[in-house]
Amino acid sequence: MSDPSFELLRPWLQNAPEPTLWLADENLIGSRLHPTPSVTMISNRLDLVDAARAIGWRADWSDFDLSGRADGSVARIVYRVSKEKPLVHHCINEAWRVLRTGGELILSGDKSEGVKGYLDRAKKLFGDGELEKVSGNCWRGRFIRTEQTGTRLDDREYEQLRPACRDQEHTFWSKPGVFGWDKVDKGSAFLIDHLDDFVAALAAPPDRILDLGCGYGYLTLKAARFGAPIVATDNNAAAVAACRRNIAEYAIDAEVVPASCGEGIKQRFALILCNPPFHAGFSVEDDLTERFLDATARLLETGGIAGFVVNRHIMLERRAAGRFRRIETLAENGSFKLVLLADAICPESRLFP
Repeated sequence: MSDPSFELLRPWLQNAPEPTLWLADENLIGSRLHPTPSVTMISNRLDLVDAARAIGWRADWSDFDLSGRADGSVARIVYRVSKEKPLVHHCINEAWRVLRTGGELILSGDKSEGVKGYLDRAKKLFGDGELEKVSGNCWRGRFIRTEQTGTRLDDREYEQLRPACRDQEHTFWSKPGVFGWDKVDKGSAFLIDHLDDFVAALAAPPDRILDLGCGYGYLTLKAARFGAPIVATDNNAAAVAACRRNIAEYAIDAEVVPASCGEGIKQRFALILCNPPFHAGFSVEDDLTERFLDATARLLETGGIAGFVVNRHIMLERRAAGRFRRIETLAENGSFKLVLLADAICPESRLFP
């Protein structure tokens, strides 16, 4: 399903001067556009970049890093606002820096996401701008770069990793742009509280561990207690950078592999840990859990186990039923449940029981 706020940007991407940058966040999911040669997409989501490249777009994967772009070098920037305020402010600030005199920033979003505030602040930075309520609660703004110097928006030093949160054992480096970047996720903490009992279901201690959807690396650091090599994977550029910093900080035997739901990873694992995200942009993405389950079934070795921690209302057991023969809810509290998955069913067996 396409996003109404993104649809407001289509004309500005389809008829774009050279060079135009398209800052594409996770709200893009469900939208398709034919490639425009004058446009380069930049996204922090590896799956979006791979999908764009597959249909002919020029696309770069980064944490919206425009540092390689010279001041005053870009003709147009098109951006549907993200869900996180520091990221939006970072993108608006960088747009002002890299746009040439007469260049334009085209911004859109929904009122419920705070877009009106973003448009007002962008207008102050650029010195002027055209704000338009297009349909329903969707707004679009057009801002022209002039010689006037405005005050940069507070982006909370978006580009910088920093010690963001801690528990009794670890201080976690993170930054805006990582989901739950400045806190210990309660679901992940619930999984770790039960990890030793959970791993007791294995015949022997795990010799390879996968952290599927690693974020800044909380589960990776906690799983290092088993002394087994760990692969941590995420498709978000900020998460990959933060997890790598945490691994280096504690010198654990782990590597971070940029991947969307484990795509491209070939080895199999005795233990897979996952706290799957259930929100993409501003809406729940129904098939995301299915993709994590498919990846787990593919990557779990014979005799291995996977632990998923999910909100209580998510019917993970029902979704996993066609993929695993062993499905057990091992622990539950008022908010979360820990589900054990084992004995994966190969795709052929799913078709011919």
